[in-house]
Amino acid sequence: MYVAVKGGEAAIQNAHRLLADRRRGDRNLPAITLEQIASQLSLAVDRVMSEGSLYDTGLAALAVKQARGDMIEAIFLLRAYRTTLPRFGYTRPVDTAAMLVERRVSATYKDLPGGQLLGPTFDYTHRLLDPELAEDAEPAAPEARSEAEEAMPRVSDILANEGLIEEDGSLPEDREPGDITREPPEFPMERDQRLQALSRGDEGFLLALGYSTQRGYGRNHPFAGEIRIGEVDVEIDVPELDFPLTLGRIRVTECQMVNQFKGSQKVPPQFTRGYGLVFGQSERKAMAMSLCDRALRANELDEDITAPAQDEEFVISHCDNVQATGFVEHLKLPHYVDFQAELGLVRQMRREYEERREGVAADTERREAAE
Repeated sequence: MYVAVKGGEAAIQNAHRLLADRRRGDRNLPAITLEQIASQLSLAVDRVMSEGSLYDTGLAALAVKQARGDMIEAIFLLRAYRTTLPRFGYTRPVDTAAMLVERRVSATYKDLPGGQLLGPTFDYTHRLLDPELAEDAEPAAPEARSEAEEAMPRVSDILANEGLIEEDGSLPEDREPGDITREPPEFPMERDQRLQALSRGDEGFLLALGYSTQRGYGRNHPFAGEIRIGEVDVEIDVPELDFPLTLGRIRVTECQMVNQFKGSQKVPPQFTRGYGLVFGQSERKAMAMSLCDRALRANELDEDITAPAQDEEFVISHCDNVQATGFVEHLKLPHYVDFQAELGLVRQMRREYEERREGVAADTERREAAE
């Protein structure tokens, strides 16, 4: 606790009580429940889980409620809680090819095996306020697919079968994936560590950087190869068993960007990849992540680094909103001693400045009098 003046602790306690009162709002209205937040504000909950690095809708809903809807504060709360949890092991890499898909679109192929599946999306809404929502009108029930689901191979696999896209960058068998929550990141970073940082990075920051790459600030001409949202199995290896144990399912959003690459003397012309994967339904974040991932591969692909989105240290050091919040919001805390020191220094410099001006003026008067 930062208490720089007498009575600060009492003031902080009063501020906490006032915060709780404002959080509750009008007592004549029923209090919002965690179930309502998780069910009806699910996209907010998904963002908190993704950037908080903890998949738990109940805890994320609690964080949203406690933070009064402030997403970054809620992410901070969930990230802090995450640090208190024990870790029992690492799960297997999720198989997104086996995803139970609820949305799947591609901007590269019109007709795909398994088809395009629009799913729940704002893409085709008119962006007009709906007055019926203000009156809690019941929506019509959605239609269910009657036919059996077809296989949905990934677009990147279709291109790979023709040799038109680079390999997926598999790691050597003996290499353990990095873990930025246990090992301090060091630059330069491997791609697996970068992807971890981007996955829990701030959506707005990555969106702005991804946008910059499309406007010429980075070597990037992307096509949305595929965006898919759905549930995947989470499995873990148990030493006593000969088969992986399924812990449950989680909803994720995956984006594979297809980017141009002219090739080289050793590599034939082919497409390159940008990849994004986040918790829940958050395709804007997954797309921005994939654009930044591709831009950050500039060194790997022998491209000139000319834009902020290609600068690994710049992007990774500033994409985390919890760290950014700490550095920005600490400015609200008392800095009386520092400021008084700066104030004294500026006053002294001004006195010396005035003395020099007076000395110059006196010299000038003497020269003019002598002439």
